[in-house]
Amino acid sequence: DTFTLRQMEPPANPGDSPVDLELTVENVESALYQLYFDPVMERKNMAQKWLAQAQASAQAWQFCWALLGPDKIAEVQFFGASTLHTKISHHWSDLPTDQHESLRMQLLSHILHFSSGPKMVLTRLCVALASMALNLIPQVWSQPVADMVRAFQPQKPDSEGSSEAAQDPQAHCLALLELLTVLPEEFQSGRLAQARRTQLRGALAGEWAVVCPLLRQLLQSQDSSNQVKEKVLRCLSSWLGLDVPLGESHELVQDCFSTLSNPELFDSAVETIVNAISQPDSRRYIDALVNLMPLVLGLHDQLKTAAQDGDMETSHGICRIAVAMGETHSRVLLEQVEHWQEYLALVNMILFCTGIPGHYPVSETSSSLTLTFWYTLQDDILSFEEEKQAVYLQVYRPVYFQLVDVLLHKSHYPSEEEYATWSSDDKEQFRIYRVDISDTLMYVYEMLGAELLRNLYDRLGRQLMDPQQSAVWQDTEALLFGFQSIAETIDVNYSDVIPGLIGLIPRINISNVMLADTVMYTIGSLAEWLADHPVMLGGILPMVLQGLVKAELSVSSVSTLKRICRECRHDLGPYAQDILTTSQVRLVKEKKTSQCMWLMQALGFLLSALPLEEILVRLHSLITPHVQQLDTLAQQEPDPTNKQSIIHILGMLSSLFTTLDINRQADSLEGAPSPRLTPSQSTQNPVVVVLQQVFTLIQNILSKWLDDSEVVEAVCGVFDKSVRTLLHDFGPMVAQLSEMLVQIFCVFPQASALDLTRQLVHIFSGEELHISHIKTLIGVLTSATLTIFEQGPRDHPDIAESFMHLHAQILKRKPDMYPSDQLDVKRLFYCGILSLKFPETPTVKAATLFFAMLLFRPQAVGGESPRSLTEHFSEVLLSLNRHCPALLSQWLKETLQIPGFPSAQVSTEQKHTFRQQLLREQTHKRHVKDIVKEFSLLCRGLQGSGYSDY
Repeated sequence: DTFTLRQMEPPANPGDSPVDLELTVENVESALYQLYFDPVMERKNMAQKWLAQAQASAQAWQFCWALLGPDKIAEVQFFGASTLHTKISHHWSDLPTDQHESLRMQLLSHILHFSSGPKMVLTRLCVALASMALNLIPQVWSQPVADMVRAFQPQKPDSEGSSEAAQDPQAHCLALLELLTVLPEEFQSGRLAQARRTQLRGALAGEWAVVCPLLRQLLQSQDSSNQVKEKVLRCLSSWLGLDVPLGESHELVQDCFSTLSNPELFDSAVETIVNAISQPDSRRYIDALVNLMPLVLGLHDQLKTAAQDGDMETSHGICRIAVAMGETHSRVLLEQVEHWQEYLALVNMILFCTGIPGHYPVSETSSSLTLTFWYTLQDDILSFEEEKQAVYLQVYRPVYFQLVDVLLHKSHYPSEEEYATWSSDDKEQFRIYRVDISDTLMYVYEMLGAELLRNLYDRLGRQLMDPQQSAVWQDTEALLFGFQSIAETIDVNYSDVIPGLIGLIPRINISNVMLADTVMYTIGSLAEWLADHPVMLGGILPMVLQGLVKAELSVSSVSTLKRICRECRHDLGPYAQDILTTSQVRLVKEKKTSQCMWLMQALGFLLSALPLEEILVRLHSLITPHVQQLDTLAQQEPDPTNKQSIIHILGMLSSLFTTLDINRQADSLEGAPSPRLTPSQSTQNPVVVVLQQVFTLIQNILSKWLDDSEVVEAVCGVFDKSVRTLLHDFGPMVAQLSEMLVQIFCVFPQASALDLTRQLVHIFSGEELHISHIKTLIGVLTSATLTIFEQGPRDHPDIAESFMHLHAQILKRKPDMYPSDQLDVKRLFYCGILSLKFPETPTVKAATLFFAMLLFRPQAVGGESPRSLTEHFSEVLLSLNRHCPALLSQWLKETLQIPGFPSAQVSTEQKHTFRQQLLREQTHKRHVKDIVKEFSLLCRGLQGSGYSDY
């Protein structure tokens, strides 16, 4: 509720600070004036602080009533009611027991008085009484709802507010409903011990027997206004939050359906009905569900009318009810064999919602709500034993074929003119909607199988081959979209319709961009099939290359070409020249970096399968224009434009070398290890030849851009991708590359250089031919990084992270490098400690990995690092306790004796307990995690705050 700014008498000295004021009603009002109306923020803040202290004071139990006086403005009255709630919910134990009854009577009296408003004051008073009830139920206040109802009955002669009630029964009825609504809400939001929460939930559930008949009576009464009925609906929703059984409320839920015909009550009724029938345990009350079914089905005519009239709100609401009924209780309702026709009618009603007229999300918003229902229904049908399943499939397979038609129709693009008027947000929502439809079609294939593909193929064939069919492009696009959705994830290699489909595709006129995109993606989804049937490539590849030269099709055509090159590379020899020539045109024109990278990866796959002598020739032909451009850029003075061009070309080389692997096995042998080539052969590797040829050029680039981390990262990326792909074939480059990395790091340390060194350690640490170069490289990099740590590494979390990963890799692959003249383990240990203190999670994780293989200092458990990393520290502590428990025990004893370490929040006794628990546990990771987590919470002062539950 918002405060209305009304004139209020200013305080005697408006400029005075309220902090030192005496706690009187007048001064509280003055502070409130300052809080709400003073333009100076500093004075507002001071007033707020003073008022918070006033609320916490013992006098607040008295002054709150004065603030609720009829002569006060709404803002003051609201503060009075809020203060009452604060006192009751947080300071209840301060109130003597003998004052409980008078407080209850005062609250009821004030609620009656404020029943006509202001609404915000009434609500806060109701919340205060609800909070009081929760403190007293069930021992002291055994029948709270009955007492509340009695207090609001106008005919009671001894009721304090009886004369007022007689004057305005509707206002008092609304006040009672507000009170009954906030009672469960206050229970849900209150901080209660688990045992007390369970006790209260049971007691409140017992009160439903009183609440339910009252709500039914008010909902059915001719005298009840829309306002009262809406309040009844809200009240029912609130009580449903207590998991009130459907068996005890279904008659009231049935009554709610009558309010759906009232436009003013429609939204509240939908919310309440959906809440009621979405309760999972409602399936225990089968009779209640069966009784509700005709009411849901009875909404079908209202749904159809709303759909025809374009009434999106009404169709959306009824759709929510139907889906809630069908999805939540699918299995239970399927099993009610005697009611099978009713459930089939509900399924068809949901099918109508799926196919509701209009384009999502512009002219309808309901169809997307239904998609998960079809998953649920299919899962439930297929979970039955075989004989029973066959019966259900006989009924529901035809429905699912209808569903496919509906989904394909809903996936239609609007006309190009209309689509051009859509906002970017609408287009994005429609794209996501089509992805959801695609996922649904793929799922439905499990039920419909090969017959679904045959169905789609026959329709596509009629469209493209029958001269009588004048199909609009959207129809063709939708059918291909259906094929693609299934072929993306289902193995269609054995389908007998794919050859026909491949034959039909070249007949499609791809002048429309959206249709052309779908044609491309459909071809891409069939790449594995084409690999098994390479004779069909000749008819398909020209379409892909035709798309490749069109800028508007670059994303789909590049993606498709990449898939074909990956899957069919062994059969692309005859087409290699055409692919390379067309790709080179695209690479020159293409402005978008990502598509150039994909295209280079495609060409890497293509080149990998060519004869060795042909690879080098075609590789030179492909990269020469780009290397020449790089050479020109290397001679120019550094500027931002040149920089982006350099990074772009280096990125293209990286992408090419990611996939250009002459040792790549045929798919059938993919799991087998790659054959190792001898050193004499490995020098023939085309990638190594090219790298050696451009090495001087790369050094020239580095000489000008050494202080730019992005350029250095791009250079390292070229070698990183190469070494990952070539593995041991990269050997001839190790010496040169090691020297270059030393030059880079000594002048301007970069994380990318450390990462590349880690790759060299990973692959070559076991090879005598290269180990001396790698040892020298590690020694130089380690020394330079230690200097950074000594000077203060805080500004270099990336370097700290990569350094930790590098040394974790060394410990894993070549632990005999420790100890060594070149590696000072104590200084490394210190670097690890500093890295644990970084706020960046990846850096801490890397340090943890390092310590898991070496040693650990558990300082970070004390609260200096994010709580999410506790698990990582636990693993290191467990590792240390397993391998050197005596050292851990000694270290813990010495360091935990330091006052205030690791946190002032923990006592000496708590530190002792932590040490004992930790040293006892050498086996169970989960136990250590719990011990460390609990100690970490103690160190943060959060133990017992509820945080430990998260």
